[in-house]
Amino acid sequence: MKIMQCDFLALAAPGVRTLQPYQPGKPESELRREYGLTDIIKLASNENPLGPSPRAVAAIQEHLKELARYPDGNGFELKTALAARLGVPMAGITLGKGSNDVLELVARAFLTPQDEAVFSEYAFAVYPIVTQAAGAIARVARANASGHPMPYGHNLENMRALIGERARVVFIANPNNPTGTWLSPQALAGFLDSVPPWVLVVVDEAYREYMDPADLPDTIAWLEQFPNLIVTRTFSKAYGLAGLRVGYGVSHPQVADLLNRVRQPFNVSNLALAGALASLDDDDYLQQTRALNERGMARLRAACDALDLNCLPSAGNFLCIDMQRPGQQVFTALLARGVIVRPVGNYNLPQFLRVSVGTEQENERFIQALAEVLADWS
Repeated sequence: MKIMQCDFLALAAPGVRTLQPYQPGKPESELRREYGLTDIIKLASNENPLGPSPRAVAAIQEHLKELARYPDGNGFELKTALAARLGVPMAGITLGKGSNDVLELVARAFLTPQDEAVFSEYAFAVYPIVTQAAGAIARVARANASGHPMPYGHNLENMRALIGERARVVFIANPNNPTGTWLSPQALAGFLDSVPPWVLVVVDEAYREYMDPADLPDTIAWLEQFPNLIVTRTFSKAYGLAGLRVGYGVSHPQVADLLNRVRQPFNVSNLALAGALASLDDDDYLQQTRALNERGMARLRAACDALDLNCLPSAGNFLCIDMQRPGQQVFTALLARGVIVRPVGNYNLPQFLRVSVGTEQENERFIQALAEVLADWS
């Protein structure tokens, strides 16, 4: 039988042909295969070291018997709870497989090859991915300089300067991943006030729960004033449900209607809906999460000071640390010691490593391993 040859790359959509897929943190199973290690800690993906809320676990176990059934495609119960908690209409909520899913929905609904999306240097890697996949033009704003109080963070002046007639979407991460930097409520509100009403501004608040209340913008309350605002949040980080993939967007109902038109049916599973609903009001668990993160951040910062390493300001559950040498080398040396962190050379920060806050034991293990690696090179 003759085998026909075909150039599948040529068949792909233009934006997909040169697209580089998102690179997740290295999984523990991969490290076990490569190094034969069994004692491994992972501080690479900004996961909650406490695990999910006990209420979420109980709800998930209760819903295991429903695995043969499709989930509620509209997510009625979760959307009802979110609407009540946030004080927004249900019609303004869009559910996604994590907030990443909502970011992609925004690109699919509002970006074409004739449009532009604006985002910052060193911003979350999904923004350029969804922009390119839609065939749209990426306009990347110069970030703050290294000597700025928020080094490598979003420079809103530079972002505003790139918003032209073809701009349709602006992506802002607050706090930003991987830098951890954030924007003041006053600066963010001023930026929104300056953006034309036909440009949608997505404020990605994946790490919102870790922010100091004094720095926390009330973005949901701003929706009435700024109908072109979309706020995205997730249950993957502080709520410990990364493995289930559930997040949401809040926007003007007309915007949400368009997002829901391109949303895949049943995009959030039964277990994800149940876990998110149960964890939403578990305030004790969220307080424990914040307290653990505050202690861990303080310990990691103190260790960086002791090792004479600089780290960026962070309002998340991770630190971006300047290793003063190629970060990939330090990353590889840590892997050999069973410690997984995140190199961020793909963000054009080749000397930095991003380290998630873990349990007390995990933080100490990382600190000891890092000290050993640096001592070997001194």
